[in-house]
Amino acid sequence: MEAYFDNSATTKVFDCVRDVVVKTMTEDYGNPSAKHNKGLEAERYVRRAAAVIAETLKVSEKEIVFTSGGSESNNMALIGGAMAARRTGNHIIASSIEHPSVSNPLEFLREEGFEITYLPVNRLGKVDPDRLRESIRPETVLVSVMYVNNEVGTVEPIEEIGGIIKQTNPRTLFHVDAIQAYGKYEIRPRRQKIDLLSASAHKFHGPKGVGFLYIGDRVKIRPLIYGGGQQRNLRSGTENVPGIAGMGAAAREIYTDHKEKVEYLYGLKEYAQARLSEIEGVTLNNPPGREGAPQIISASFAGVRSEVLLHALEERGVYVSSGSACSSNHPGVSRSLKEVGVSRELLDSTLRFSFGLFNTREEIDYAAETLKEILPVLRRFRRN
Repeated sequence: MEAYFDNSATTKVFDCVRDVVVKTMTEDYGNPSAKHNKGLEAERYVRRAAAVIAETLKVSEKEIVFTSGGSESNNMALIGGAMAARRTGNHIIASSIEHPSVSNPLEFLREEGFEITYLPVNRLGKVDPDRLRESIRPETVLVSVMYVNNEVGTVEPIEEIGGIIKQTNPRTLFHVDAIQAYGKYEIRPRRQKIDLLSASAHKFHGPKGVGFLYIGDRVKIRPLIYGGGQQRNLRSGTENVPGIAGMGAAAREIYTDHKEKVEYLYGLKEYAQARLSEIEGVTLNNPPGREGAPQIISASFAGVRSEVLLHALEERGVYVSSGSACSSNHPGVSRSLKEVGVSRELLDSTLRFSFGLFNTREEIDYAAETLKEILPVLRRFRRN
């Protein structure tokens, strides 16, 4: 049996996504900038996807810019937003548990002369709204707080944070990395005071290599990619029509009967937590109950290194993660786990289980029974 529980790294695509990607690669394969019918046909796919995504957010389709994925969206928002606002200030605020595609661009901006303030989080991974309010200054040009943490599943109080930012300094841009949140929550940028929002298709059963950045209509941003002036000069380059069409199909599907889909994920998560709690020496690090995201469990297994356990599970057809897949080439202790207070002895014994709509309770049972079988053996081996 195979049990894939690494959906926060990537997901299996919906059938409708596969079908439209194949169609736009083999039949409707025109360049959307071309003036003939093939080009116009391709352009319609791009516009349709923008309209679908905009409808899920209740924004204008002109506020959607297509990118190569979440990392580019985050880089474009942070570097493009900060550089465009540089004349008004040089201070940026972010949470201490941001994804590397946020924290690394911020370090680049530090080298360019910006001052970066990282806000600590509590045991559940949440930013303190009062601490945020105290940190905003007249020269603060941007605040970046992720919607859902990719390792422990913390859900930040985005609407409250947005309100604080705009009340304290209306000129400060609010960027939200919603890569683990889009498709799981009803997101309303205008109500939540979000100026810039990043998403990635392959986190919600769409294709890899494509994402989008919501840019509020009054937000000024400096492009990172220059060329033919596509997408209103905000992101030049021929649009990835198959990826964009596939992402549009995934967005439509994920937000159809959305509440039922989210409820299904919560059901899987709660069942998995119950099964994991049966096992000796297991500590759950994610927020309790439904305080956390519906798809993420962080579990520490005392007495076993996470990498050893990950590969032992892999041999039995159970696929999990020892952290962010985007950081897999940069081994080290997870900053998020340290920030939420995971004890030193468990930092290197933690796995992430993340669920998608194709998972079943039978797969969870198989994983739980496999863990019960292999953990005593691995623990004895480590003691020896």
